[in-house]
Amino acid sequence: MARGDTALLGSDWVKDVKGIASMSKVSADLIDALPNLEIIGNFGVGYDAVDARHAGANNVMVTNTPDVLTEEVADTTIGLLIDTVRELSKAQEFLRRGEWGKQVRYPLSKLSLRGRKVGIFGLGRIGKAVARRIEAFGLPIAYHNRRKAADVAYDYYPSLKKLAGAVDTLILVAPGGAETTRAVNTEVLQALGPEGVLINIGRGSVVDEEALAQALKDGTIAAAGLDVFANEPHVPQALLDAPNTVLLPHIGSASVKTRRAMADLVVDNLIAWFDTGTAITPVPETVGVKAVRQ
Repeated sequence: MARGDTALLGSDWVKDVKGIASMSKVSADLIDALPNLEIIGNFGVGYDAVDARHAGANNVMVTNTPDVLTEEVADTTIGLLIDTVRELSKAQEFLRRGEWGKQVRYPLSKLSLRGRKVGIFGLGRIGKAVARRIEAFGLPIAYHNRRKAADVAYDYYPSLKKLAGAVDTLILVAPGGAETTRAVNTEVLQALGPEGVLINIGRGSVVDEEALAQALKDGTIAAAGLDVFANEPHVPQALLDAPNTVLLPHIGSASVKTRRAMADLVVDNLIAWFDTGTAITPVPETVGVKAVRQ
């Protein structure tokens, strides 16, 4: 299902639906409307658009696509960071407009990656892959999670605000959901400071976009690079108008190779479920779901 709407659910065929491969919202109402549904294969590692808790309570398996997109998204994150700091996209536009050679040089970028301190909000699979890449630049790394990770030596901060106050580059890799909605607010942005750079490749809902637009406008932070937005594909006009942003249309994992691997994992989960009654990559809310065969 590509849209997640329920317009066709009055049809007789809904009773025959046992599996869904989805790229969008799967609500509790949709789950309830499919009486024989067994599994939802979510196309993506983030599954906040799927009511996984309701699915699990109704013995419906939910799977996602971890690992296969980790390195691609981490690569995109670094590219977005460098572009945001060094203004590479703007420099290319300058060249394409024919400005180079008119006795005009492109202005020096005000920011540099050199000497930055990087904070990561969400040190899961992708967050750790981003951190490995940041290490190659010789930059110090700190992080905030719900709890301290046992397998990393990076400095841990118990709150996002404290992390923001300790760094000047904040990379968001956190999942969506009630716990992280608008976690990056005015206070966090103020803590990040006037040299601060915000990068978001996690979920748009994690950022208070109105507060971010204001922070970019008044110099509370220096710049932002965003691959995700709260109400996609809508992008707030204030962010579009901000000259100190780099904005991407949610392309973190969008290469042919990676998207094919993601699609293969969705299909493999569906096949495994119907062949063996087990899933390859179940989400935590549904690990206890058991197949019921007539």
